Amino acid sequence: MKMELNGVEIEDTYCEAFTTVFTRILVTAKNEKWVKIASQVATGYGTSTIHCDSEAGIDVFVPLEKTPDKRPGVILMFFKTKKDQMDNVLLNRVGQCILTCPTTACFDAISGSVDPTKEFEIKTGYKLKFFGDKFEEKIEGLYPFEAWKIPVMDGEFIVQSNFKVGKGIAGGNFLILSESQDSGLQAAEAAIEAIKDVENVIAPFPGGIARSGSKVGSKYSFLNASTNDPLCPTLRKVSANSQLGEKDNCVYEVILDGATEEAIKNAMKLGIQASVKVPGVNKISAGNYGGKLGKFQYRLHEVLR
Repeated sequence: MKMELNGVEIEDTYCEAFTTVFTRILVTAKNEKWVKIASQVATGYGTSTIHCDSEAGIDVFVPLEKTPDKRPGVILMFFKTKKDQMDNVLLNRVGQCILTCPTTACFDAISGSVDPTKEFEIKTGYKLKFFGDKFEEKIEGLYPFEAWKIPVMDGEFIVQSNFKVGKGIAGGNFLILSESQDSGLQAAEAAIEAIKDVENVIAPFPGGIARSGSKVGSKYSFLNASTNDPLCPTLRKVSANSQLGEKDNCVYEVILDGATEEAIKNAMKLGIQASVKVPGVNKISAGNYGGKLGKFQYRLHEVLR
């Protein structure tokens, strides 16, 4: 069945996502400036687990009245396919990027997952306390959870002792096919703006947008992924499997990781609805691997209904 939204064709296809584990942490700081700096540094180099240690991104910013220490905060999420590696991911990211950042504190922020019965804890804060060189102190009576204060050169770093790890979803996505790079980028930016306040979901690529969508495998034996040539405009007449029409001169992909299916589908819906309002968008599609990558499949038509 054909579907259009604001005159833009919505292809009758689905995106394909897979199960991951994730952590969700709250970082607070003296003011919003340092909250933003901490979030940018801690989530850097976190686009794809093809090479990065995790997929990482900003979930939502949190007002001071909703944080344990009554300071402005941000929630960050980190996704990984192997649960035994999440301990190192969080220890490295918090230890190198949050502990080192002026005025910060760090707390657990998991509020749901695909399967809450599979949640477990890692001792990130407990391990970081050893940086205090026996000057660290357990905080008594201030929070409803165990936390430590570690002496640092601008005062003390407060960190929760244990952080939860949940089961989540990575790889939710949609594709924006447009007449030009300008219109495609404007549409993708509109999608990310519409998604930014959706809790429990991140868009881990730069600015939330991926231009280098990949396919499984390569003509080079040493690579397990390579450029998605059917969606490259310059290869329209070269690639035997081109999926682009004559007016499709740019493709951007919005890739989403989330704690729940509801978060992923809601972000997809809001992002698509925003992107089709931009002139020059020809079609909305999605990336999948024929059902071979993961068990989560979200049909665009169903998401938008």
